[in-house]
Amino acid sequence: MRITEIQRCEVRPGRLVEWTLHPRAVEAAMSLPEDSRPPAYAQESHLRRARSLRQDGLFAPAWLGAAFDIPGPVDLAVLEGALAAWALRHETLRSGFRWVGDEMRRFTLDADSLLLHREETGDFSDAVKLTQYLQERFDTVADALTWPNFIFTAVVRDDGTSVYMAFDHSNVDAYSLQRIPAEIHELYAAGLEGRALTGTPVASYVDFCAAERAHADEIDDTHHIVSHWREFIARCGGTLPNFPVDLGLGPEDVSPQQKFMDEMLVDAADAAAFEAYCRPYGGSLTGLLAATALIVHEISGQPVYRTVVPFHTRAKSQWSDSVGWYVGCAPIEISLTHTQDPLAATQFDSTLRHVRSVLRENRPLSRMPIARVLSLLGSGFRPTSADLYSIVSFVDARGIPGSERWQDLKSYALVRVSQGDKACVWITRLHEGLQFTSRCPDTPLADTNMRRYIEALRNLIVSVARQGAQKPVGTTDC
Repeated sequence: MRITEIQRCEVRPGRLVEWTLHPRAVEAAMSLPEDSRPPAYAQESHLRRARSLRQDGLFAPAWLGAAFDIPGPVDLAVLEGALAAWALRHETLRSGFRWVGDEMRRFTLDADSLLLHREETGDFSDAVKLTQYLQERFDTVADALTWPNFIFTAVVRDDGTSVYMAFDHSNVDAYSLQRIPAEIHELYAAGLEGRALTGTPVASYVDFCAAERAHADEIDDTHHIVSHWREFIARCGGTLPNFPVDLGLGPEDVSPQQKFMDEMLVDAADAAAFEAYCRPYGGSLTGLLAATALIVHEISGQPVYRTVVPFHTRAKSQWSDSVGWYVGCAPIEISLTHTQDPLAATQFDSTLRHVRSVLRENRPLSRMPIARVLSLLGSGFRPTSADLYSIVSFVDARGIPGSERWQDLKSYALVRVSQGDKACVWITRLHEGLQFTSRCPDTPLADTNMRRYIEALRNLIVSVARQGAQKPVGTTDC
């Protein structure tokens, strides 16, 4: 599923229908007692950061969404049933937070109380106006500081229907979004046929939050993970890293408007050949980090590339079908001094070996929520931007159910691009190849340097892929 913004996901005119949580359900939630299961550290950090930025006068929408088509005439009642059944599967959508002083307290709506409210918004004959309406609507409803913070919509046409869903990030991650099209299609097909779906209940992200937090609360500021992050941040100059190229920002530019970049890097054949070359060193993630380190060194001249790399935290199979924010992150440092190794087959091979070692050493750090670590550093982190740090992410999405139909069904994972001073990069392995997505400050210099990076990355991947087919890994040139 390509990651993109709503302006690039082929929105077409039609009749717009919306579903939100029914007012009766919202009213019932307001009087619910406290749910003893605490927020995940990621959720609490996300909401506190949003509240802090809002108090500073900055509204930076950060919702995530999914888009996909249902071909042919749609039965709205059956679609509504499928959407409600899907929401019932995932307890996090029924769970929210209220502030008691400076503390966040969870409440969770009973499954029996979940009810959707349908509203016929009207006909849109202009795709641009419809897109703008959807974005503004999602900004308002799928907001971190409101509850409920999700919305389902459908744009109905005679030849088919496009479904657009938006959620505050506290409830979903990219993997959650990528599973949605197949699940809704399965529920919709079952509804049309009048059959019930049976299966094991989906594990609750709310339960995961409680378990993860209990584990995280066992450490203190003397723990080796905290020490590692402390040293990493010190080497970053006392902050968390940005993408190490000049983004054209001054010290006062903490929340500039961002721009979006979205394109295919290479096709399926080159993606497969690159993966095959990098497999002895750990695979495509290792290769992409090695390539990025070499390229940004060429652009910026910095001898060490520092970044934050996200990893999923679905360590047990029980969480594999669950919607939630199952992501941790690890600090990664890649030194370019090793590339002078005279025994290395190539500079890229040498960097691959180094990155493999770095990932093996540091990936376990992602099991501890970074928000817990930062709370133990005593450094008084107060967010001044919507992004705490830059990331480089890689996901191979080809194994997700329904992925072979994503292109035909116009399926997309949506990201809201608004404000922030960091550059973030997501690279996704699709059946069609490697897709590159990033958001970065909207400055001429950021555009120039990020495009230099993209083109250099594409060229390096193609070079490695095509040379690798001719030369065994580890051979030396005489």
